Amino acid sequence: MATEAAGIDRDLLVDDFLQRRRYQLQLADAAADEHTLVCLPTGLGKTTVSLLVTAERLHEAGGKALFLAPTKPLVQQHADFYREALQIPDDEIVVFTGDVKPDDRAALWEDARIAIATPQVVENDLVGNRISLRDVTHLTFDECHRATGDYAYVYIAERYHADAADPLVTGMSASPGGDTEEIETVCENLGLVNVEVMTEEDADVDEYTHDTDVQWEQVTLPDEVLEIRDALNEVITDRLEKLKRLGVTNTTNPDLSQKDLNKMRGQLKQMMDNDQSDGYKGMSTHAEVMKLRRATELVETQSVESVRRYFERQREAARSSGASKASQRMVADPKVREAMRKAESFDGLHPKFSKARILLAETLGIDGGERAILFTESRDTAEALVEFLSASFDVRKFVGQGDKEGSDGMSQTQQQETLDEFKAGEFEVLVSTSVAEEGLDVPEVDLVCFYEPVPTAIRSIQRKGRTGRQAEGKVVVLMAEDTRDEAFFWISRRREKKMASQLAELKEATDDIEESVGGDGQAGLDAFGGGSGGEDENADAEVDDGAETIDEESDDSGDDDGGNDDAGLTDFAEEVRERDEGDAEASPTDETESADETDADDGVVATAGVDEGVEVVVDQRELDSSIAKDLSTRDGLVTRLETLSVGDYVLSDRVAVERKSAADFVDSMLDADRSMFEQVGELSRAYARPVMVVEGTNLYGQRDIDPNAIRGALASLAVDFDVSVLRTEDEADTTELLATIAKREQETRDREVSVHGEKTTKTRAEQQEYVVSSIADIGPVTARSLLEHFGTVEAVMTAREADLLEVDGVGQVTAERIREVVGSEYE
Repeated sequence: MATEAAGIDRDLLVDDFLQRRRYQLQLADAAADEHTLVCLPTGLGKTTVSLLVTAERLHEAGGKALFLAPTKPLVQQHADFYREALQIPDDEIVVFTGDVKPDDRAALWEDARIAIATPQVVENDLVGNRISLRDVTHLTFDECHRATGDYAYVYIAERYHADAADPLVTGMSASPGGDTEEIETVCENLGLVNVEVMTEEDADVDEYTHDTDVQWEQVTLPDEVLEIRDALNEVITDRLEKLKRLGVTNTTNPDLSQKDLNKMRGQLKQMMDNDQSDGYKGMSTHAEVMKLRRATELVETQSVESVRRYFERQREAARSSGASKASQRMVADPKVREAMRKAESFDGLHPKFSKARILLAETLGIDGGERAILFTESRDTAEALVEFLSASFDVRKFVGQGDKEGSDGMSQTQQQETLDEFKAGEFEVLVSTSVAEEGLDVPEVDLVCFYEPVPTAIRSIQRKGRTGRQAEGKVVVLMAEDTRDEAFFWISRRREKKMASQLAELKEATDDIEESVGGDGQAGLDAFGGGSGGEDENADAEVDDGAETIDEESDDSGDDDGGNDDAGLTDFAEEVRERDEGDAEASPTDETESADETDADDGVVATAGVDEGVEVVVDQRELDSSIAKDLSTRDGLVTRLETLSVGDYVLSDRVAVERKSAADFVDSMLDADRSMFEQVGELSRAYARPVMVVEGTNLYGQRDIDPNAIRGALASLAVDFDVSVLRTEDEADTTELLATIAKREQETRDREVSVHGEKTTKTRAEQQEYVVSSIADIGPVTARSLLEHFGTVEAVMTAREADLLEVDGVGQVTAERIREVVGSEYE
């Protein structure tokens, strides 16, 4: 890979567009040879490294490249950069997000040389067999530290190593993990066998970095705010007293750690698993404690306005049908109502608002700065800050795409326009939630202000990367005295120091890590079936137990732009898990992005790659489980995604499956809007062999339902609806069962898959086949033979038994059944 002195001049690159930086070329050289993890501090051009490798691979190996980034704004940003830097027609560099219809993506993929996409979209397209990775010669995982647990990166990497003819993977991150074990996990999950690290201490890197001045400012909360907090803490103490009586805690201190709360939840879950009714009551009380702690955190560390909005959402939730008992009890408690009244009557200013205004005045006024970013976890706080600061500065907000109650999100176009205007100096202060902190190319600023400490080192480092790229900048962290802010700050500070030292240690330990993950270039791929062509039947990603939840445990997510901010990454401190998983506004990566990207496929989409074998049609809504992904990795199985009007899985022309967890089964017995029996009735009318799978081992321990009522429901399904009810232990067991039924139907019994009652518009021939195939359960193969022989549906219906027997595949029994159905009087 030769270089020029001033710029980079090579095949497929725009001449001299990229500045020549020795460390980038060095990293690209290494990444072009092996599956490589590239670790480089924020702002120093990780994307350029990947682009250099992509250009090399496309020139030398041909095929196409795939670049994955966790958010839509990042995808668009990378696409713009690639189009500017490469001598490739713009229409051959395509963007794949949930905004592009699935059938359009399938067509775009065929002609693309480079696809830049969010991982959820690619995951869905792989599960739906719309695209094939066989011709992808370079796959980049941006912000690859996310590749843990069940995050989409893990599944995509598994499929890539199994399917690609000539694979090469590059993983990129400024902050790859909290310790060597986490980094090894990322490498193993992505199939990386080489680790390349550059730190700010390296001579080639040092000239492009500058010191970032970090300071923290303490603020003292006024008495009115403390009174709101204290009222809530009294309720927390009361609820902890109830949990203490259950024997799951020894303390009633409202400031107990999140680690203690997590331990408590584990004990309650164990009680539930043992069918102890106290476990369910205790879990509901635990959920109430979590909600109350979130409220105290908001009033302490955010603003009174944010806790007002939170209370309003809780009131609305408590009034809704199917409201949790935790929400109902909480809003009805006299002390909570007192706290609500105090919050509603408070007309003062949270001291963090005042301090933020002072800091901005110093930076933009006295010091002559031009731009500043103010980060906050809460969208409510962000919007309140914009309104407050607009009286003194030119301020804009930058939030995620999801609409929240009382708050509109920003479209991808609006986000990009806002960033472009900020870069152009059209306004001076950007108030952003976490959506802008990871990897997004926010321009150099004079001040980054953290409205609250960030407890996770990775996110804090990402934010600080927004300043100090070209000149000295500063970061200020606001802390409310004697609150959780202080604990979060010290955790963050300790972890960041640890991260910095670990990056240095990582540089020294690369040989050991490479040996651990298979540094010979092939051994590390064993988990992926040995490279091209192999598929592992047990390759579904393990889901972190920390993600397990029940309805009443789930905290309000009204401020959230997308769930856990460090998706799948092992949290650095158990004490801060609830803050990261609660109302914090995050990059739209997991919940929000997943919801955005799970497009409703209203039509049958042409499949790609493997198109022969046993086929399983999967409803889009089943993508939340691991079943579809697991099925898609099975040798000889082909999955297809559709929006099914009935059932969750279609295994043949006569077998469709409705899958319910034990909890869902009981809930659907009580759902007045859409009962389980209504769903099953539609299923049994559409398919000759309907199946209900009930998943989980605790069916009779769900809620306070008489076990005989559950047995009655099971009996009704079998006797009244003629539905086969099958029990499975978990998702893995369900996967095996579905695969077994599909193979028996399609291989042993030679049946085809036919989706009945789908919302798609069928061709006339398909409608004719559907009508005839429904007669006496004869199926699509015989239906086609009948139509080819007689020419019309009408002729089939009026044919005599002797004429029917002349058709291939129609025997005496089938002919008699057809005449019986067609010719008998309707009763």
